[in-house]
Amino acid sequence: MDDTDSEELRFRSRLYYSTVMHDRVKPVRHRFVYKTGTFLLDLDELKPLEAYSGRRLGLRLFGYNRSGLFSLYDKDYVITPGDTLKQHAQRLLADNGCDPAERIELLCMPHHLGYSFNPLCIFFCYNAAGELYTTLYQVSNTFSQKHIYSVEAKPVQVGEKSVLRHQADKVFYVSPFINMNCQYRFRIATPGDVLKVLIRQEDREGLLLNATLTGKSTPLTAKGLIAMALKRPLFTYKVMAGIHWEALRLWLKKIPLVSRKEIPKPPLVTKGQPLAMTTKEE
Repeated sequence: MDDTDSEELRFRSRLYYSTVMHDRVKPVRHRFVYKTGTFLLDLDELKPLEAYSGRRLGLRLFGYNRSGLFSLYDKDYVITPGDTLKQHAQRLLADNGCDPAERIELLCMPHHLGYSFNPLCIFFCYNAAGELYTTLYQVSNTFSQKHIYSVEAKPVQVGEKSVLRHQADKVFYVSPFINMNCQYRFRIATPGDVLKVLIRQEDREGLLLNATLTGKSTPLTAKGLIAMALKRPLFTYKVMAGIHWEALRLWLKKIPLVSRKEIPKPPLVTKGQPLAMTTKEE
């Protein structure tokens, strides 16, 4: 089977050569940039992707609930044991009074050579008409806790681009260097050839942190998976190493610590709100 001809046409799923940037503006400036890899996976394609990605040098290139060069495991994301990823997302939709999704895409970092950590993954939920109607932002911290912000999608057309603009109050403990009295503002290009996720975190005095995840897509094929491993080696390990390295840098800058023990446990899912596009953003 020819990778570029058959697999490229077969799958909606894709890879992104991506870049993460954080720019904290107070109480002291702190900025970093890391290159990484991000996958957009149609949840109905996981088993076919495993079958078609094949093996090279005795190694499975993409595994679904089993090992490979890259692997995706339901247990890393689901809350209810035994659920598949799609059942997990459908359960979250139902619990929030949303209609079931016809199709769901997951933006994430899968396991690479046995390890993965996703500070943020996003479920894009589509109805039977193919319209994006709900976005689930699943946030994880380094204490093995998860929280989901559920937002009605309401994409806005900006020129030729379809954009999501959302907000949600912060209720989930993520970083010991950022207090809880904050709000998230999301601005996301709907999934396509270009990956663009912008998250603005604000406190009562205004902007605290800008974070972006950007990149360009490439087809999810056997050749694409091998190229990703060569061009972004061990990127999932670098994510966790980067989290601890940046935490050390913030501590050395004497940023005050926020204790996790003092934070009440939030409900599993909280709702955010879609926002209108401002004239400046248009």
